[in-house]
Amino acid sequence: MIRVPSVRVVDEDASQLGVMPTFEALRLAQERGYDLVEVAPLAVPPVVRLLDYGQFKYEAAKKEKEARRHQRSVDFKEIRIKPKIGTGDFDTKVRRAIEFLEAGDRVKVACQFRGRELTHSYLGRDLLIKFADLIKDYGALERQPLLEGKSMSIVVASTHRPKVAQAASPAKGVPEVAESAPLPSESAPLPEPAPQPPQPAPGE
Repeated sequence: MIRVPSVRVVDEDASQLGVMPTFEALRLAQERGYDLVEVAPLAVPPVVRLLDYGQFKYEAAKKEKEARRHQRSVDFKEIRIKPKIGTGDFDTKVRRAIEFLEAGDRVKVACQFRGRELTHSYLGRDLLIKFADLIKDYGALERQPLLEGKSMSIVVASTHRPKVAQAASPAKGVPEVAESAPLPSESAPLPEPAPQPPQPAPGE
């Protein structure tokens, strides 16, 4: 329920009707068969619009659902390697990490130690530093090699932007601001001057 004494009214065709008493705006909406919906409650005075509220809610829910469908959350991926990993396997893990980073995900690369391998943890550290150097063009190192129990890991954040959700168009109930016509570009070609008639030679 609108409790303010006056409102700025926009009709069903998005035409500005100006400021009027709230009761008059309600009467106008009833006469035209529309609901009076507050679309900018923080404005002074609040902005209301004449519209079909049921249709308005349906369109808003539809646009919100569409926006969620196009959103992409950033996932946290983990890749595990071993101190004695072979060159082929190591390269495969690097390519996999690059794929994750290109998709906008964060990547944790963990080197797992077994038995006495833990006494040579520097080997895992060197391996992780090499791994980070190979993917530096795709992500930024967030955490340096950190030993946790029998595992040493790094965290890399993608420097690629995640896929951006398609921008939802303005809600049907919000008045649109008319855009001014674009100014001509300075680089636009100037119109050619009209041809002048030939001038008679002196003495003719």
